[in-house]
Amino acid sequence: MGLGAAFWLTGLPGSGKTTLATRAKEAVPALVHLSMDEMRRLVTPDPTYSPIERERLYRGLVYTALVLTREGHDVLIDATANMRSWRDLARSVIPRFHEIYVKCPVELCREREAVRVDAFAPKGIYAKAGSGWPVPGVNVAYEAPLTPELVVDTGAMTLDEAAATVIGYVMAAIKVR
Repeated sequence: MGLGAAFWLTGLPGSGKTTLATRAKEAVPALVHLSMDEMRRLVTPDPTYSPIERERLYRGLVYTALVLTREGHDVLIDATANMRSWRDLARSVIPRFHEIYVKCPVELCREREAVRVDAFAPKGIYAKAGSGWPVPGVNVAYEAPLTPELVVDTGAMTLDEAAATVIGYVMAAIKVR
């Protein structure tokens, strides 16, 4: 078995990362879906979202993806990763790394997040930004990718178009072995 590939879906909260990852997993059942929201709930059940906590969680996510790809698994990483350094770390240690930027205007992300029913993502994050809760793209920087392998603009594309684009890209990349 060869090295697996890692596909990091990054974008603002509410941009559609989890929806696209779920659709890709349905289309390609062998993919391993690593969700930062799910990991955070298990690893830090009372999250502080401090810089140190975020650094440790993202490094743990990168390590998990590295181990899985070494074992030949293809991995979807579903995580905002507002600091480019975390995605760059993954790129530096995972040979078959692909960054997928789920681009979306913050206003639309805010609308989507207000009505989402995701089981693991924290609720009402954009509403909490006014009280100092750290929200990427609002009161905490979101460093967009400089050279992503793929950009899907979920503000301009339908969900079906965006999902088809991500699925097509992933399927083409994992057949390259």
